[in-house]
Amino acid sequence: MISAEGIIVSYGGTPVLRNCSLHVSAGERVLLTGPSGCGKTTFLRVLAGLVKPEAGYVRLGGKAAMVFQEPRLFPWLTAERNLALVTARPRDWLERVGLAEAAGKYPSELSGGMRQRLNICRALAAEGEILLLDEPFKGLDGPLRREIAALTAEYAAGRAAVLVSHDAEDRAMADTIYEYHAGGFRRA
Repeated sequence: MISAEGIIVSYGGTPVLRNCSLHVSAGERVLLTGPSGCGKTTFLRVLAGLVKPEAGYVRLGGKAAMVFQEPRLFPWLTAERNLALVTARPRDWLERVGLAEAAGKYPSELSGGMRQRLNICRALAAEGEILLLDEPFKGLDGPLRREIAALTAEYAAGRAAVLVSHDAEDRAMADTIYEYHAGGFRRA
C-alpha cells in the first residue's frame, strides 16, 4: 500500500531525513515516534506528495487522505460545506464527531477542538485507502479525545495508516511502531 525507499530531505543544507524507508501493507497501522523537530512531519508530507525528496521514491497503492496538525479548512465554507467537498453525507459525519449543531458555522466560529474534529472528520469522510495522520488528536482532551481516537481507529481498520504522535495513548492504535533514529525510522 505504501512503499517509501531511500528518502532524503534537507532544509537549508541541514539533513532531516537520510535514506529513510518505510513499507506499510494494506490494513497495517504504523506509528512514527521521535523527538520534536526530527522529521516525522516532513516524512508524512513526503508520503502525501507535499514535499519532494532530494532522493528516493514513494509509491502509494491508493488514494490518500491526510489529517494535518493544524486544521486545513476552507474558511469561506461552513462545517457542512467543508465536508460536502469529500462526501455526499456531510451531516452523518458531523453527527459522528459531535458537530451536528455546528453544521452551519464557519471555521472561525468554532473552537480549536471543534476545528480539529472537523479536520479529522474530513479526512475520514474522504474514504481513501491510505490514511496519514499528523498529531491528529492534539487539542482534544479527555473522553472526547478517546472517542475521536476510537472512531479513527475504527475507520483505519483495513486501510494502510501512518500516524505521527508523541502521545503514549496512541501506541494502542498501531500494529507496528517505528522510532526516529539517525535520520530514519527503525522498528521499536
